[in-house]
Amino acid sequence: MKPADRRSAPQETDERPRNAGRRARRLARNQADAMPVVEAADAPRTTRRVEAELQAPAPRGGLVEVFQQPYLLRLIVRRQLAQMYSASLLGLLWSYVQPAMRFSVYYVVMGYILVLHQGFPYFAVHLFTGMVVVHYFGETWNGGTRSIWQNQALVKKMRMPREVFPVSAMVVAAYHTFPQVLVLVVCCLFIGWSITWTSLAALVLGLSILVTFSAALAIFFSAVNVFYRDFQNIVGTIMQFMHFLVPMIYPFERIYAAHLDHPVLYQIYVANPVAQAVMLLQRFFWYPLVEDPSSIGQAFPPDMFVRGSITLVISLVLLAGAQRFFSRVEGKFPERL
Repeated sequence: MKPADRRSAPQETDERPRNAGRRARRLARNQADAMPVVEAADAPRTTRRVEAELQAPAPRGGLVEVFQQPYLLRLIVRRQLAQMYSASLLGLLWSYVQPAMRFSVYYVVMGYILVLHQGFPYFAVHLFTGMVVVHYFGETWNGGTRSIWQNQALVKKMRMPREVFPVSAMVVAAYHTFPQVLVLVVCCLFIGWSITWTSLAALVLGLSILVTFSAALAIFFSAVNVFYRDFQNIVGTIMQFMHFLVPMIYPFERIYAAHLDHPVLYQIYVANPVAQAVMLLQRFFWYPLVEDPSSIGQAFPPDMFVRGSITLVISLVLLAGAQRFFSRVEGKFPERL
């Protein structure tokens, strides 16, 4: 009996897979019969059409597109201000504290130690006007140069006109400079300020040169700094000497006195757009306060308005060139960042 049982065991094990296969096929046939039958649709196929126009991932609208989206510009400006004032106790008061400390140092050293303001009327207004211009120019140039690199996460992920970052740096600089301008206006009104058409023309021309030239440098250097980060250090180094390259801590009369002996250096000096902006704004704020203009000698270049007009045209050309250069290289920003 035992040998017979051993021979029958393999046969039983062979039957089990066969029975399992039959049951699986039977179950599949029953499920197929239970599934509902859907008749084929005879309606014509419809094609999907996208009504919206396709847009490039990198916008090419330039500065025009930036100002067409003011809401986006406000968001970027608020974001930068929030980053600057995060964990700060004084916040916007730093816009008063830092210029006040710099003004005090310059006024004491240049006025009382080096005695540069002896016999010079309202030297404090003359000095502070130049500081306001240089402060705005420095913040715009420094902030614009670093703007693309500091916002690289947005540049790589979001579709937006990338010129919005240097432009936002200009707006932030204006936001920080406005308290200083307000203090300057109040001081001039307290002394006895009067506005003429000539001084008003100097204001418009000076602001136009300052904003246009600053925007051109901010846009150009923001693009170059993506490829070579040394440029942000170069800009910082140049700005350390800018206070001495404009007639701010000394009167322009000292520069004009040397124009016959050093004509080339004189032409280079007065060709500086920042120096021209400083003198034009001094013509608006400081010069109307002077009771006797003959006591200060040659306060401004004799051809200041002509030079200013030529400089404004050149600044506009530089801005257009900077915009064109930015548009040509911005497609490489994501891979370099």
